[in-house]
Amino acid sequence: MKKSYQSILFLLTLLILSGFSDVKSQPLIEAAYPELGFSQPIDFQFANGIDDTVFVAERAGRIVKLRNDIEATSVFEVLDISSKISTSGEGGLIGFTFHPDLEKHPYLFVHYTSPDPFRSVFSRFTLGDNGEADESSEFILFEIDQPFSNHNAGQIRFGPDGYLYIATGDGGSGGDPLENGQNRSTLLGNILRIDVNNTDPGLNYSIPADNPFVDNSQGWREEIYAWGFRNPFRFSFDAETGELWVGDVGQNRREEVNIVEAGKNYGWNTMEGSLCFDPVSGCDQTGLELPVFEYGLDGSQSITGGFVYRGNEVTELAGRYVYADFSGGEIWSFAYDGDSAFNNQSIDNLGGNRIVCFGEDQNRELYICSFDGNIYRINPSVTSSLEEDDFLPSKIRLNQNYPNPFNPGTVISFSLPESSEVSLTVYNVVGQKVVDLVNRRMSAGEHSVNFDASNLSSGVYIYVLKTNSATLTRSMALMK
Repeated sequence: MKKSYQSILFLLTLLILSGFSDVKSQPLIEAAYPELGFSQPIDFQFANGIDDTVFVAERAGRIVKLRNDIEATSVFEVLDISSKISTSGEGGLIGFTFHPDLEKHPYLFVHYTSPDPFRSVFSRFTLGDNGEADESSEFILFEIDQPFSNHNAGQIRFGPDGYLYIATGDGGSGGDPLENGQNRSTLLGNILRIDVNNTDPGLNYSIPADNPFVDNSQGWREEIYAWGFRNPFRFSFDAETGELWVGDVGQNRREEVNIVEAGKNYGWNTMEGSLCFDPVSGCDQTGLELPVFEYGLDGSQSITGGFVYRGNEVTELAGRYVYADFSGGEIWSFAYDGDSAFNNQSIDNLGGNRIVCFGEDQNRELYICSFDGNIYRINPSVTSSLEEDDFLPSKIRLNQNYPNPFNPGTVISFSLPESSEVSLTVYNVVGQKVVDLVNRRMSAGEHSVNFDASNLSSGVYIYVLKTNSATLTRSMALMK
């Protein structure tokens, strides 16, 4: 027993002394329009049928267009609704999109927050022959009162089915105090889906006939496509498969990516990622969809959902989901095989530049909006370095259990950069094995395991993660 305990202590000491180094690949991000500056650019779009032009929304209420060229030197105003905007909290002009058939429906759709009362407004503007929108042409589709100034979500986007998809947050504050995430009688905390080409009685739009809760008798909102979200600020459709990818901002432990399907529940606030939101009281995961990818808050705290890359200039990213973190400035990508995410890799880090959105141009090349006033792109002239550096994968990580100290249950989480045989074992302080929590092969990505210590005595326990390439150790305290 003494020998086992000494071995564990040796491993713990080795971990502390050696640490891990994060090796960065060559910086690949460059300014897309170096001669231009924007005021908190917050969304980036193109319009079908308008070649060589992209559109940028600024948070204060302006949408501009510009020539999609690195040598562009000027922008042209399309719409200015700053007089209608409240930028309180997380508000502002936070999403826009064009009708996919502009020749027949010359409309620009916007999502912004407005004051007195603070609310989200979803409306359309008519585009004139000059490609500009008159503020007086506004037609409001609907509004949602916001109980708090955060978690307003943002993205609006037409799906491949021609319907308008809308992301709404849980209403704000912290922890979803109004329980909107699991309440289908509210429009908050959902992905909504509406038909803007038709109207139903009493509505300025219609409900698609195949929405999951059409004609329900429980009082659930028929606009809901999927629910159980905290703040799904940015989402996108895979241009090849049509899959709906959503980045949902977490509370304080998990940021997550979901592939969203009709009628499914994505867990908030029962779950935060794959973890119980209240790990002490536990949770029932029955009927909940867990994320395809998640990460812990190690210097990052707000995911910015991105795109599955379908462009041609950066072949190393083909088919990979590219995303970032608003707070940390890190840009990553991971692969997905239809079952699990794997091979998460760092692309670059913009440091303190707050990354607020990704966008595509007509060729499906990716652009990155930052609150530093710049729009960035991945520089295709240096992409050969990706293959040479192989995007050195993220390190294996064993996180501190939460809560700690705990009684009687806690959650142990860890991340794997690649598929591996894994064992996760708990020992007492004299080196006796208490329990094997995991002993199997696991896929790359983030994982979490519940540890129930109801039958154990108070004290310090040690948990050891072993993979094909590493052994990591941490301690935890049970206090009864």
